[in-house]
Amino acid sequence: MKLLPALCALFLLSFGLAAADKTLDIYFIDVEGGQATLIVTPEKQSLLVDTGWPGFEDRDADRIVKTAKKAGLKKIDYLVITHYHRDHVGGISQLLQKMPVVNFVDHGPNRETGLPAEQLMNAYLKAAATGQRSSVKAGETIPLKGAEVVVVSSDGEIINQAGSKNPLCSEATKKADDPTENARSLGFLLSFGKFKFLDIGDLTWNKELDLACPANRLGPVSVYLTTHHGMDASGPKELVHALRPQVAIMNNGSKKGGSPSAWQIVRSSPGLQDLWQLHYAIAGGKDNNAPDAFLADTAEFGSGNYLKVSANKDGSFSVFNSRNQFTKSYPAR
Repeated sequence: MKLLPALCALFLLSFGLAAADKTLDIYFIDVEGGQATLIVTPEKQSLLVDTGWPGFEDRDADRIVKTAKKAGLKKIDYLVITHYHRDHVGGISQLLQKMPVVNFVDHGPNRETGLPAEQLMNAYLKAAATGQRSSVKAGETIPLKGAEVVVVSSDGEIINQAGSKNPLCSEATKKADDPTENARSLGFLLSFGKFKFLDIGDLTWNKELDLACPANRLGPVSVYLTTHHGMDASGPKELVHALRPQVAIMNNGSKKGGSPSAWQIVRSSPGLQDLWQLHYAIAGGKDNNAPDAFLADTAEFGSGNYLKVSANKDGSFSVFNSRNQFTKSYPAR
């Protein structure tokens, strides 16, 4: 008579262990030099970062929805808009026609003016009116079930927290301040157990130095999405090298981002094991591009491939390339 309760307890234990073993998955979707990064927790909650470009016969929206369905999603729980530029928020109207979004997260008002900026903002506000909208500040969190998501930059401000002294800062040099939306990018640090992922959108050089100098406010990360598609307007070594990523993902296009100087800074980061790219960067040539196995697209115009990170709470993870089915695993650090 005691066998049934024992079997029930064993089932519940097995179920709990199975749930604990599930990975947090991050899909880096090729939107030709924009951003569309889809995060799915073991609890099947989802966070999409940006929506790619508008137009192109719904190309980017179709690529996002196809990937979301592959991940078993019927909706997006959180849509984070890093900033109001066409390659990041332009595809929002097309996306909403194909898949519902529950929560919209942004850095607040668009600080740029003029007709194009107004049109982008109006399209976003119309989309956000279909769900719940919130504007977050640096230091606040996004309540994604199954992971901790801390906002580290928003509307030109950075997180106010202590960090370890960064010896690289003695050589830091600033560039001219960027007055555009790029410098106001909403960036976040995601933690899943010991695994850490950083996405700071198109945050610009000087703002990144503020995150890294005189103290590194972010600490080491497991995976770093290269800032601003690998353009040399972002990505100072004082930040990139202080992050000490095991793996970097570059969401560049064939003719956008992936500049040789920015690529070299990432590639030379201490402790980096591999740099993966969504596209072969034509300007980089063979010396400033990842090996073929680590490229999601090798042609000038991609076919919607993606790179997928599957992370475990112990800090170990793997990266999968949908173009060639190549997978590489990385141990916990």
